[in-house]
Amino acid sequence: MSSSDLAPGAPARAVVDLDAIRDNVRALRDHAPSSDLMAVVKADGYGHGMVPAARAALAGGATWLGVATAHEALALRASGVTGDARVLVWLLVPGAPFADLVRADVDVTVAAPWSVDEVAAGAREAGRPARVHLKVDTGLSRNGVTPADLPGVVRRLATLEASGEVRVVGVFSHLACADEPGHPSVARQAAAFDDAARAVAAAGLRPEVRHLANSAATLTAPEVHHDLVRPGIAVYGLSPVPQLGPPGAYGLRPAMTLEARLGNVKAVPAGEGVSYGHLYTTPRDTVLGLVPLGYADGIPRHASGGSAGVGGPVAVGSGDARRVLRIAGRVCMDQVVLDLGPDATERPGDVATLFGASEGVAHGATVPNAQDWAEAAGTISYEIVTRIGARVPRTYAGKDVQP
Repeated sequence: MSSSDLAPGAPARAVVDLDAIRDNVRALRDHAPSSDLMAVVKADGYGHGMVPAARAALAGGATWLGVATAHEALALRASGVTGDARVLVWLLVPGAPFADLVRADVDVTVAAPWSVDEVAAGAREAGRPARVHLKVDTGLSRNGVTPADLPGVVRRLATLEASGEVRVVGVFSHLACADEPGHPSVARQAAAFDDAARAVAAAGLRPEVRHLANSAATLTAPEVHHDLVRPGIAVYGLSPVPQLGPPGAYGLRPAMTLEARLGNVKAVPAGEGVSYGHLYTTPRDTVLGLVPLGYADGIPRHASGGSAGVGGPVAVGSGDARRVLRIAGRVCMDQVVLDLGPDATERPGDVATLFGASEGVAHGATVPNAQDWAEAAGTISYEIVTRIGARVPRTYAGKDVQP
């Protein structure tokens, strides 16, 4: 699907290549050939669309899907993602709909002492055992059962398993610094995870899967692959370790392209201030182009240009005439401005590409990728794609995978 397919009158869209998601999962499986793979599709599939992304990931060989919230898990099941694909939900609060999750054949997480009894109550209400994954805190100090609470939680789970109210099918944790390969915390957390797994086994519990590896660890730390790897951002074709290499270095390609039509093109004289605060002043007589996307659509205000910083990159033109420009001045709620230059030939309605399926301008590409935007905004590519708002319609492409 090309930029020319952007419908007349449509200001912008995000094109999601489902074949890319499928192929990324295949590539990730090659990086962890002895492990099953859980594709993380939380946060609306990192902004790509949860259900289409899930289907594409399953087509690529994922056997598990991971989400954060109960609503996401139940929505997956309601969409027709059947029990052939295991679904794990891990971020639950007191009062969560545990019975509904158990009825929907969703695996639930015990990450704190309070959740043990609520999971058991949900299982009793549902009339069937709850499939439980025990999440342990191995050093991230975020969610997960602490070492001090672990013995009591394990004993309680063993009792509930013996009574038929739960089945402990998984034990897992999350790494703090996997995106810094060789960081000493990775080895410390791996050792703490092994200790926790041994404590679970000593209580007579026999989980089906142990899982610790996120995207970065899937690509760079085979020693922590265990039974299941749990990639997120890499499923969508972005490198979790951009300091080591672009997506293509790991067999990945970005799945999302964000593009918009120029809403206005106009000549202005030298010395004109541009956008709020006049952070950019035209250095010569030039032509400005208006792109109808702003921070209400997820364009980070921290990617403003001029005196605010380098500015987010945008590709305009095509073929040999394509060039990458930087946002001129402040990112506004609904729009940004580009300095197209005095010899610009662009017209209103021409398509500009904010990011797409490329290796990034730092690697010689003539179309930016989400990592280029992350660097301009001082953030990570995860945030760039995930924050693209609902006002931007998603269009799905792919010859072999349907949304």
